[in-house]
Amino acid sequence: MQHTNHSHQNPGSFLLMGIPGLEASHFWLAFPFCSMYALAVLGNVAVLLVVRSEPTLHQPMYLLLCMLSTIDLVICTSTVPKLLALFWTNAAEIAFGACAAQMFFIHGFSAVESGILLVMAFDRYLAICRPLRYGSLLPPESVGKLGAAAALRGLGLMTPLTCLLARLTYCSRVVAHSYCEHMAVVKLACGNTRPNNIYGITAATLVVGTDSICIAVSYALILRAVLGLSSKEARAKTFGTCGSHLGVILLFYTPGLFSFYTQRFGQQVPRHIHILLADLYLIVPPMLNPIIYGVKTKQIRDGALRLLKRGSAQS
Repeated sequence: MQHTNHSHQNPGSFLLMGIPGLEASHFWLAFPFCSMYALAVLGNVAVLLVVRSEPTLHQPMYLLLCMLSTIDLVICTSTVPKLLALFWTNAAEIAFGACAAQMFFIHGFSAVESGILLVMAFDRYLAICRPLRYGSLLPPESVGKLGAAAALRGLGLMTPLTCLLARLTYCSRVVAHSYCEHMAVVKLACGNTRPNNIYGITAATLVVGTDSICIAVSYALILRAVLGLSSKEARAKTFGTCGSHLGVILLFYTPGLFSFYTQRFGQQVPRHIHILLADLYLIVPPMLNPIIYGVKTKQIRDGALRLLKRGSAQS
């Protein structure tokens, strides 16, 4: 694809390159991405159906898990269908508005997911360290308010980031990425991009820094409480429940931070490696999260089996 030297104020569309250096492999790379997307959709929809059909699961932990599944569906669905069209049919063009919307959904809902993971850590802290007051401190109706607060914070912080794109003049329409990642689009601008860079780094560091510190404190307190339990069986059960949550947290933060900071500072990282990892970051956690919770959480497993039995009985 040819880069254009003309300037565009709000160009009508951009052209996505996919994974630079791996263009010849796009067709074959699409198959594992399609399989992972199908598993992500099936797994997260299954979690939503199980929790909805089981009144005993209408508790904070499982309601938060439903929020996590919904966010994962939004993030991967805002990216993977367009990525598959690009890889299989070379549908590289994306309208400016669609690009801005995709960026908003990816970055905005990633910030919301970080907030939900923080609430989940708070939920586990109350359940383990304050069990006698758990029901009064975190009733099911308060979960919706905490989820709304996480959504308001995440989407509110990312709205200006998307709006800042409109003020830029672009020297090229070719985005060296598989989707409209913020810095990949900003690098196409001709003028001063410092406000975009400063706001993007500040917002991401504020969200991830605040949430990760609070999550670390919560789990330090949980660990201290668990080690104080006299029963080995109780310790093992608690570690199993918290282990699945910690796995989801690491799966979310580790590749996300790597992708975010290498896009800005990691010039030594080969571009195709960085973009491939960024693509996987948007699909692997949504695919694995329901599997992790399904394997580790007996109530989810049992609910899924009952749901399957009811479905087979009706057929």
